[in-house]
Amino acid sequence: MIFPLGDDNRDRRTAPVVNIALIAVNVLVFVIFQRMGTNEEFTMAFAAVPAEIIKGKDIVTPDRIERQPELEGRRQEKIPGLKPTPIPVYLTLLTAMFMHGGLAHIAGNMWFLWIFGDNIEDDMGRWRYLVFYLLCGILASLAHVAVSAGGPQAEVPSLGASGAISGVLGAYLVLHPLRRVTVLMLRVIVNVPGYVAVGIWFLFQLVSGYLGMHGTQGGGGVAYAAHIGGFIAGAALARPFLIGRPLPPRDQVPESPNGW
Repeated sequence: MIFPLGDDNRDRRTAPVVNIALIAVNVLVFVIFQRMGTNEEFTMAFAAVPAEIIKGKDIVTPDRIERQPELEGRRQEKIPGLKPTPIPVYLTLLTAMFMHGGLAHIAGNMWFLWIFGDNIEDDMGRWRYLVFYLLCGILASLAHVAVSAGGPQAEVPSLGASGAISGVLGAYLVLHPLRRVTVLMLRVIVNVPGYVAVGIWFLFQLVSGYLGMHGTQGGGGVAYAAHIGGFIAGAALARPFLIGRPLPPRDQVPESPNGW
């Protein structure tokens, strides 16, 4: 797997105000409203549920107890049910984008947004970038709904900024394919072009999504359809969102002894 550590921002023209604000909102929602992931009432009320989006109505289910026979002592685990949603269910496509399932989930998402989002905001301008980010997130969620609606995942809530951030990565691939990105790959730190850093990530989403759909491996709670849908949406919308804007600076490929 490949993990980004940073990219070349020497030609960035503006401060990433919206990108920083998006990160701040995600963190505040997780800390204050989700109480670091312990507030199940809030999370299960405002997450996006595919069946609710399809039917257009709220679904409430009771908590349940599941036994874990593979654990010593046949341990039991409480699975929270869906809680009443005090807003139109379609708005959960937005609220779910600012919630996360745990510290690792939000830390990984915000790190990717921090590295790649500033460049796209610089390209599009602040307000266009905000609209682009939210639109990619909604389209990513709809992709997940389309894949999950008829299966066992229909009443499983989904949440997280991954779909919107996947859209940012799709735009990065289109607008900055040659920008140098520092990554950790196979325990080695190297500099690679953007199309390698983002391309390998997207290839992993495709393979994992395919294996998950065909039962080769569990999804592990990851909505790969949202990642793929968001990425495709971001790649498709990147240039239309630049109409009327100055073109991004052309990325240069400096010589690097350990790069690609």
